[in-house]
Amino acid sequence: MPANAPAKNPPEERLVNLVVALMATEQGLTKDTILTSVAGYREQSDAGASKDALEKMFERDKESLRGLGVPIETIGDWADPDDLREARYRVPTAEYELPEDIVFTPAEIALLTLAGGVWSQSSMSADARSGLRKIRALGITVDEPIIGYSPKISVREPAFPGLQQAIEQTRVVAFRYLKPGDQSPRLRRFQPLALVEYEARWHVYGVDLDAAADRTFLLSRIVGDVEITRQSFDRSALDHAGDRALAGLERVAERQRALLEVDPGTEASLRLGRRGTPAEQGIRVPYVDVHVFADELASYGPEVRVVEPLDLRAEVIARLAAARALNGERT
Repeated sequence: MPANAPAKNPPEERLVNLVVALMATEQGLTKDTILTSVAGYREQSDAGASKDALEKMFERDKESLRGLGVPIETIGDWADPDDLREARYRVPTAEYELPEDIVFTPAEIALLTLAGGVWSQSSMSADARSGLRKIRALGITVDEPIIGYSPKISVREPAFPGLQQAIEQTRVVAFRYLKPGDQSPRLRRFQPLALVEYEARWHVYGVDLDAAADRTFLLSRIVGDVEITRQSFDRSALDHAGDRALAGLERVAERQRALLEVDPGTEASLRLGRRGTPAEQGIRVPYVDVHVFADELASYGPEVRVVEPLDLRAEVIARLAAARALNGERT
């Protein structure tokens, strides 16, 4: 690859490496240290990317991670906290520590051990380990042990990498989107501004160019590949796009609240209780998409019953009936 060719690092891997680095130090890392030591930024710098471009990439990455719930802390000059020219950044590990009064049963410990086999030190990418070695070489204390993040283990939708790349390059995309009830997917020309996770599902927020309006699409309904076109858009449109996306989803959820009867002590009670508020006849839970929420409620089986709205109730019943018919055919 030519020396000035752009480095090809998956955006999600760069985000993972950034989290690893920011969790690895108590006093934080300066922006210059991050841009020269963390894999993903380092390769871009070596390939000739300008400092201004790298700093903008870092700012977008910080916003993306905060949108995912990662608490990135900014530490200013001790003498002048408002002076952020030499600011340091870190992810406070205390945010992830378990309370001292939490204990686990032998069965729970066995499950955690099994999970640890996936997220182990051996699963940490070579780039992440290399970045930590460089940070140590700078004389910055790194806490041990560190959680091993592996970009190869991903629960994201196939459309995620292409959309993330388009956002970074501020390029218009084209993809086919299948809405519930439609017989075939519809081609969308879309200006992607932010990827956000809401109710454990990934959404892309931006401007539908054919409709000339803001739209939010579920990544799970994108059919086939995302095409990144040569058409670009103004980078300023990305400013606070993640906040706007989440605010829009929350407004929709506030307008749609399901009344549910949930059996106590069940998985449904645990998961839905966190999102709901008590009601006379159970709990009220906000939701964004009736079809997505119906999928979730049907997965709990007899643990939950929908009182209202009627369209949600009908969707859940239809799914349970289809599951019963399928199981009947198999027996």
